[in-house]
Amino acid sequence: MNNPATNAPMSHTAPAWDARIFSPGWRASEGGHTAVREPATGETLGTVGVANAADVQRAVPLATQAQLGWAATPFDQRAEVLRRAATLLRERATEFHHWNVRECGSIGPKAEWELHATYEQLQMCAALPMQPIGEIYPSTLPGRINHVQRVPLGTVAVITPWNFPLLLAMRSVAPALAMGNAVILKPDLQAAVTGGALIAQLFADAGLPEGVLQVLPGGPEAGEALVQHPDVAMVSFTGSTAVGRHIGEVCGRMLKKCILELGGNNVLMVLEDADLDAAASSGAWGAFLHQGQICMQAGRHLVHRSVAAAYADKLRARAEALVVGDPHRGQVHMGPVINRRQHERIDEIVQDAVRAGARLLTGGPMGGANEGLFYRPTVLADVGTDMRAFKEEIFGPVAPITVFDTEDEAIALTNASPYGLAAAIHTRQPHRAQAIAQRLHTGMVHINDQTVNNEFHVPFGGMGASSGNGSRFGGPANAHEFTQTQWVSVMAQGIQYPF
Repeated sequence: MNNPATNAPMSHTAPAWDARIFSPGWRASEGGHTAVREPATGETLGTVGVANAADVQRAVPLATQAQLGWAATPFDQRAEVLRRAATLLRERATEFHHWNVRECGSIGPKAEWELHATYEQLQMCAALPMQPIGEIYPSTLPGRINHVQRVPLGTVAVITPWNFPLLLAMRSVAPALAMGNAVILKPDLQAAVTGGALIAQLFADAGLPEGVLQVLPGGPEAGEALVQHPDVAMVSFTGSTAVGRHIGEVCGRMLKKCILELGGNNVLMVLEDADLDAAASSGAWGAFLHQGQICMQAGRHLVHRSVAAAYADKLRARAEALVVGDPHRGQVHMGPVINRRQHERIDEIVQDAVRAGARLLTGGPMGGANEGLFYRPTVLADVGTDMRAFKEEIFGPVAPITVFDTEDEAIALTNASPYGLAAAIHTRQPHRAQAIAQRLHTGMVHINDQTVNNEFHVPFGGMGASSGNGSRFGGPANAHEFTQTQWVSVMAQGIQYPF
């Protein structure tokens, strides 16, 4: 299961990013530095700089100035930088895999998939600068030509989480750069190497001009300073609903563009005619991949009453076959959750459900001396709609099963949540599932598949108050999200108006 690259030895020479931020080039931060800790063992792997508000205030003018030259760079040269970054990413796969496993608790195959998906993002974005950037509209005035063209926004702040730090950074960084913007990337401190330092060095070595990309790992202070800065033209945020709401409020007050890709409490719907082996396979993958720490996780398993017991038994068997442990030191299916607070929250939700009448079919904390931050894949049956396990985004390896009796009931239960990111429907009648999909308030629906899907060229995003503001990543959507339109009208000669 693991790529041998994840077991690459640590260098004895301090890397360029040790205790530093990239702003521009590697420099000491005003906010000091913090340890990089391995969640599986608690071992300290290194140190990263911590940006604060003063670092942000210094970085934004530098980005603003650098953006002018970058926007004026011919499109083929911008594209070439992105292609070089993609090539370097593959050449440095060993380093990226190593840090993704150790810093983020990823298993080897997850790290491999994330790197390949990021490579695809870079290649796609390298093609963006050569796409049409405008349209010509007719005019009611004879002789006038109306050009509507897409122009860069300016400086874009990208604030990213720790769960897929490489991919979720690059899906904003790459298109923003491709369209001529400068970027200030603030990765989560729990993934500041994989999702920050390595990306900074990648673009520096690819020939991106100094100041166009700056990387400022930090906490709420740095994030708030970026969001509030008047010269930051746009904020792209991926993370929790609570923080996203605050960012949306600030950006709305400042009339600033923002992309908010937030949480999900996603439904995997199993109809009475479903292939239960396929459904249970999708259910296990969707619920337990990367310890369930994915916004698209299958967090609610809605199963028709007639097949609920059989589905639960198949899902339980799959959960019990999974190996949990340190992904750096052995072949495992699941690694640790990211921190102690999240571990405790997952267990609180599970125990609350059991006290309220749900049945724990398998799973729970590891227990004993090996517990650490590990949590076994957990299956809960008889989960009621009033339980936290049904209503909240768990963000852990838990599969809560709730039964339904009619198709209308399943649709109503799906739409009852304020989250509307992804859903999956299992049935032997795809046309039936397509009709159901049209009635679901979710941004993505996958038929006879699982909820955790991403294709670099397909617009991605959610619906609903808790899943975001309807923005989209991927393919042509990127050109719209990371630019603004400008109307330029042209007359061959001046007009004489009445006064």
